[in-house]
Parts: sequence; C-alpha cells; structure tokens
Amino acid sequence: MKLFQQLLVAPAALGLLATGANAAELNINGVSDYAASADQVTSVTQFSDVYPTDWAYQALAGLVETYGCVAGYPNGTFRGNRAMTRFEAAALLNACLDRVTEVTDELRRLMAEFETELAILKGRVDGLEARVGELEATQFSTTTKLKGYSAWVLGALDGIDGKEATTLNYDLRLKLATSFTGKDQLTTVLRSGNFDDSIFGTGLTFVETAMGSKNSVKVGRLFYTFPVGDSLSVTAGPIVRTDDASMYAGYATYYPSDLLLDFFTYGGAPTTNNLGFTGSGIGAVYTLGDSGFKVSGNYVAKNGADSSAGIGTDESASTSSWQLFYEGEAFDGNLLAQVGYSFDQNVGLAIGNSSTADREGFSVAAAWKPADAGIVPSISTGYSSADEEGVTDDIDSWYVGLEWSDVFIEGNSFGGAIGSAPAYEDGVDNTMWEVFYSFAVSDNITVTPAIFGIDEDGKDDVFGGIMKTTFKF
Repeated sequence: MKLFQQLLVAPAALGLLATGANAAELNINGVSDYAASADQVTSVTQFSDVYPTDWAYQALAGLVETYGCVAGYPNGTFRGNRAMTRFEAAALLNACLDRVTEVTDELRRLMAEFETELAILKGRVDGLEARVGELEATQFSTTTKLKGYSAWVLGALDGIDGKEATTLNYDLRLKLATSFTGKDQLTTVLRSGNFDDSIFGTGLTFVETAMGSKNSVKVGRLFYTFPVGDSLSVTAGPIVRTDDASMYAGYATYYPSDLLLDFFTYGGAPTTNNLGFTGSGIGAVYTLGDSGFKVSGNYVAKNGADSSAGIGTDESASTSSWQLFYEGEAFDGNLLAQVGYSFDQNVGLAIGNSSTADREGFSVAAAWKPADAGIVPSISTGYSSADEEGVTDDIDSWYVGLEWSDVFIEGNSFGGAIGSAPAYEDGVDNTMWEVFYSFAVSDNITVTPAIFGIDEDGKDDVFGGIMKTTFKF
C-alpha cells in the first residue's frame, strides 16, 4: 500500500484496534478477498445481484464505469442490501485511492510537459488582473457606459435661391447608457453642433447629422426604458422622440449604413416617422414570442418638453405612432417589413408656425439583404401617405435604396437612392436622389463622399456634394 493510502487508512485501522476487536472479528482474509475483486469489475453488469430496477443502479454504474471505484466479492456479488463492515469500508477506500493516485500522477506528468505554457498563461492572468484593478480604480462609472459620435460635413451646393456656398459643420453626440438592474436603461444624450445657419441644416438639404445648437451643449434625449415581463418593454421620459429605438418596434430599411440625407434615413416615410416631434412621451414595444413580429405604440407631446403648453392639451402639438414590424430570414437573406400608422395633432405648432391642423397617415416599407456580400445589393423601399387638414391632395412619398457591402475593400460600401419627398402644397412634387461611397478607414473612422440632387416643382434644381467624416468612440 502506498504511503498516501496508508495515511488515509490508518485512522480507520486505529479506530478498530481502539475498540478492542481481535483478529478473528476483523477477518483480515475477508478484507483481502473483498479488495482483490476490485480489479476485476469494469461494468456494473458483472454483479449478479445488481439490477437496473435497483434505486441506486445509476449511482453504482457511475462509480464502476467512470471511476473504477467499487469492489465486490469473489463470487461476483455486490450484496448491496446488507450493512457494510468497517473492514469492507477500508477495502473500498483502498480501491478508490488507487484511482486517485493514478489521476494525480497523470496530472503531474501533464503539468511537467506544459510547464512553459502554464507559466505564460499565469503571467497573462497576472497582467489581466493588474489591468482590471487599474480599470476599476479609474473607470468612469460602474453602472454607466459612454459612447461618442462626431460627424464633420464638408460640402457645397448651388440652386437654393440662386446661392452657392461651401461649408464645414460638425455634429457631436455623447450617449450615456445607465443600467441599475442589468435589464433597464436610462438614456441621456448630449448634443452640440453648428448647423444652425448652414445650407445643410434646413429644408430638403437637411442631413441626418445636422445638429444646430450654436455650439452649446444641449440635452438631446432623456428617457428610461424598463421591461415588464419577458415580452414587453416600456419607455418614458421628458425628452424622447417617436423614432427612438426603444419607442419603435423597428425600421424596415438596410439603407444607408452611413446616414446621409434625412429623408432617406427614415425609410422615406417622414409623415409617419415624425421627426419633428421631440418632447415628453411614453411608448411600449411588445415582442410576439419567436414569431419575428413586434408591435409598438407611443405618444409624444412636442410642447411637453418645456411645459409651455402641457401634455395632451388643445394648445400643444403631439403625435401618436403605431407599428407592426417583422424580421426574419427569406430568399437566402434577411427580410424586414413594417406597417405604420400615426395621428398628429397641431402639426404646424411642431415646426414653429401657428397652424393647428391635424394629420393622419400610414406607411408600408420592406427591406432585404443577402446573407453574404456580393454583386447582389440590399434593397430597401417604402411608401407613405397622409391626409392633412387644409391640404386638398394626399401627402405622398416613396423611395428605393440600394447598397452593396464590402465593395473593393472589406468594410467599404457603395449605394444610392431615389425618391419623392412629401410637399405640403397641393400639386407640388419633390424628386430627390443621392449616391455615396463609404470608406472604412478603421473600426472607428469612416469617410463618405456623396453627391445628391433635388428637383422641386417651381424652383431651381439643387445639386450638391459632401464629404462626411464620422468618428465613433
């Protein structure tokens, strides 16, 4: 018996002797017979008196077949229904210790063989622990993550009231995402920009990243999202918009990956994806199991942000949007689809005039992209129509956008779109188009040159170009 085994068995033997038991009572030969059979048992089926119906069958099978740590009697029996004597327990312990010793020797051999690799891993772990300790000591917050985004737009255009201009503007966004439970999120967005008087900050030439704050920092969003059960999430806050991700079930568009003209950004449906309404609001998104469908509804009071007219009053502007959204796989790619409805109260007040007209609209949109990048582009399209008081004709809009991924270089993309933006005057049509190529300089920097044109009834054609550089951090 090995030294380690002797040390473990010795207390049991001493205990037997301390009771005054004699050699006849110990039956040393019986112990020897019991232990000798251990090497012969490799399967529980070798025991003639053990059956699958026995309550401990699985446990015994695991000990025999996995660990080889069960001994029986020379006649092939286990005698599981009788009490175990102390010498039988000692023999069983001896059989198990043989297995423990084998495993220990194997581990020592492996440790010696991979001594160099283990030392390297230990050094890396020690280094990681030091870095984690440093991060914990200097981290911004234990509950808050900070994400930054800045876009610089250098561009020129002509055709607006006969003017020509070249400008360089910026838009800066700092998003603070705070979670208190791991499932909720308090969203705070700080924004600053100088697009106030820029030709790219007004009208149809408005680009997506066109913040006008006269270089001062403003709170662009402030809302809280929390789950109600497994399928419902609720969002509420003093500064929120209907198109925020937690307020809306989703956008059925894959175009564009790097946002350009605002009209194309939101699926060509500005009459139902109402971007002019930012204020106090509440919304909810319900996920319909694993079907791929989501339903959302929300309400935002434009003047509720500064409490100048209150929420839900006749003097305030508001919007209520509802949507059915689907996402799934189809035609060897990914498919998005949506149907939307909105009701806007006092739409004129939302854009700064005295109109108190109401507007009702609907939209449909769909988008598809292939599973792998290639010669087939993603295809996005949408249509919306609205009926507004005081406007005889329906306010219609549509668009089609294409985008190719990994063009020439992985991470770069090329695309373009064409559509008709809504005009809030009877009989007026606005045709818009754009073409872009996006360079992924790094994971955090993208440069996107683009050209665009606008053909507005009764006015000069507009043609322009921009060079947009985005930084993400």
